[in-house]
Order: sequence, then structure tokens, then C-alpha cells
Amino acid sequence: MDASVLTHGAPQGDTAARSRGHTTCRACSHGLEPFVDLGLSPLCESFVPPERADEGEMFYPLDVKVCPHCWLVQLGEYVPPDDIFGEYAYFSSFSRAWLAHAADYVAAMTARFGLGRNSFVVEVASNDGYLLRNAVERGIPCLGIEPAANVARVAEEAGVPTLVRFFDAALARELAAEGRQADLIAGNNVLAQVPDLHAFVGGFPVLLKPEGVLTLEFPHLLRLIEENQFDTIYHEHFSYFSLGTVRRLLAGHGLRVFDVEELWTHGGSLRIYACHEGAAHPTMPAVEALCATERERGLEDMATYRAFDARVRRTKRRLLRLLSDLRDQGLSVVGYGAPGKGNTLLNYCGIRTDLLDYTVDRNPYKHGRLLPGTRIPIHPPDRIDRTRPDCVLILPWNLKDEIMRQLAPIADWGGRFIVPIPEPVIIDPADLSKGTAP
Repeated sequence: MDASVLTHGAPQGDTAARSRGHTTCRACSHGLEPFVDLGLSPLCESFVPPERADEGEMFYPLDVKVCPHCWLVQLGEYVPPDDIFGEYAYFSSFSRAWLAHAADYVAAMTARFGLGRNSFVVEVASNDGYLLRNAVERGIPCLGIEPAANVARVAEEAGVPTLVRFFDAALARELAAEGRQADLIAGNNVLAQVPDLHAFVGGFPVLLKPEGVLTLEFPHLLRLIEENQFDTIYHEHFSYFSLGTVRRLLAGHGLRVFDVEELWTHGGSLRIYACHEGAAHPTMPAVEALCATERERGLEDMATYRAFDARVRRTKRRLLRLLSDLRDQGLSVVGYGAPGKGNTLLNYCGIRTDLLDYTVDRNPYKHGRLLPGTRIPIHPPDRIDRTRPDCVLILPWNLKDEIMRQLAPIADWGGRFIVPIPEPVIIDPADLSKGTAP
């Protein structure tokens, strides 16, 4: 498809009419087709304080569509971004693996593009400064842009200059007018969280220097489909991307994808490198090769999308059967983690305290609160040592290796792990040391 179909011309009209129900594509305005229906769910980061335990919650549809023209997978917009991200419960710095990933990124970009004291780096959706603190340590001038004031304060305390704003073309023009164009713009796991893609992406060519580089990281739609990662769908993520779709979206704003890497993060992500269309960065063979792979694997074939819903329903039945059987045997089951994906999984499957006693999380912000919808209590991780459960359901399964190493002592009392995705499986810690775990 010609890149020109993805331009600034997204329909404007009445915002409410365009958002609820959302029958046309937010990228190209084409009509949408069904992909997967996950029922009704609350916002995945809206943790419930104990004093509000007897109050109601708002549930919104998780009915996902796909555009058969540009192949953007997307949700309707049911809640304004200000309501989601004004105060946010996700802090990037609580995963050691993610911190290492961020440090490696800054080191790699510094080496590849010659960043130094005369450069300027901007991160969009910079969270608690987890990434840019590496630039600060290297003496590279930088700026974080983060709409959640509570996490932005943590970044500032860590020495990362942070602007509490949503990024869009208007903000990009303000910064450019101040002479603050960027040599490097980073956007990790933010593109999915933007309802107005054109207002957001339109800011990048304005903020980027003529030979500057934009990198975006996002979960790869191919991995979501092939590895049954349906729990990565939630209201905070409005869109789900393939390389082909992102390539066309950026081209509509005068940006060229010149390289791509496949990453381990979030169950399998892409990092794309983009620049102004006329910049000197040569387009690497990896770009067309991956686009060809996506086509070969069915990402531009409606049959691929029609088959996904049935697989998701089957996984739900298998997980419920597994947990019910363990409970019938008199065994205790708890969770590890309180991530967004976990809340989608638990609400879709209807898993509450009858099947899961509690969950734990390393983030103190969540301690003492209840998971949205399911009202499962959240405790500090040491509760597992004190209660010695028979099984631990790993909700952030993308970090399962890190978590299973942390929880290796559960083997002392015969505890086992449950990994729910791509299909529910029980793992004995003893098998990890033998190298026989699935």
C-alpha cells in the first residue's frame, strides 16, 4: 500500500462520536473488522485503595478491531488520556532487566551516532527517568517529556530534566522555536498509548534535527498473534503495530524507517530507527526483510485475525481448568506481579480470590491496594516466604526468567510456578536447574 494513505488527514469531526464504538481506523480512516473480544474490563492501572473496596468501578469494552487496509489493530477510545496518565502506577525502575535494557540502549546509541556533550537527546514518555539517567551520567544534555506528574517527580529527583506534558506537534513546535531540536528522540512503549496518532507522530519531524534519529520501541503485533499474547491488550494501549503499519504511518509524516531490530522486551518488541526522508542514513536490508516476513506470516491476511479470537477463548478455558483443579486438590495459589497485562488476563478469565489468594509486587505504590476489577489484594514480595504457597502464577510472564530466579527458594517447600502465556503450564523449580523446564 502506498504510504500516502497514512497522512495528516485523519477524520476530525466530533471526538465522542469517533471514539466510542470506533468504527473507522485512527490511522487511515478505513472501516474496521473484528479481531478479538476480551469483554469488559476496568483500566488496568486503576488500583483500588482499601478504603474504596466497597465502591463500584467503571468497566469498558476490550473489543479489538483491525483495519483491513493499513492493518492497524486498535481499540476505541473510551477514556481520555488525561484520566489514565495524569497519575500513573507504573514505574519503569522496578525491573532490573528493563534498567539493563535502557543502559544498553544509551550505550549503543552513543556509540552508533556519536552522541556527546554537544548533543541533545529527548525521550517521549520518559517515566521515572530510568533511561535518561544514563545520558545524564554520560554528560549528554537531555530532556524527558512525561505526562504523569507523580513519576516525573521521581525523574527530577534523579537529576533528569523533565517536562510534565503530553507530547504532540504543538509541543514540538514550542521546543523547536526555543532552539531545542534533538539529535536523538527515543519513544519506548509509548506509541501504543496515543489515541491521536497523527498529532503525536507529526511532532517528530518538527523536533528532529535534519540528520537526527528517532527510535521507537513497541510490542510486535506478529509476536502478539503468534504467541497468543492477548493479555497485552488493555485500554491504555489504543493501537498494536506491525513494522509495515508503522513504516507507512511515519512515511505519511515525511519520516523514513532506515533500520529495525527485534528485541526480547515485552514478549517480543521492535526497535525502529527513523529519520527525515532526505537524511543521509542508508536504509538497511533488515527493514524490507522483516516487512516481507510479516506478509508471509499473514499480517496482511484477514484469516490470520479471524483465527485469533478462538485461540484466546481456548486458553481462557485451559487456565481456569488448571486453577480450579489445583484448588480442588486443596492447594494454595498466589500471584506474582500486578502488571497491566495481568489485570487483563484476570478480568477476562474471571479469576478472583476464589482462585488466587493474593498477588505481590515490588512497587511500594501498589502495596495494600486491590487489583482493579478482581479486587485481589497486593502485598510486598516477602509475603510469599511467609505464607509458602503451593503455586505462584507469574503475571508478568515476559519477565518469567528473572522472576523465577528471584523466587527459586520456593523449591524448599515444594512450590511451583505457573506461566499462563502462550498456554498455561506448571514449572517445577527443580527443572530450571536441570534445563528441562518448558
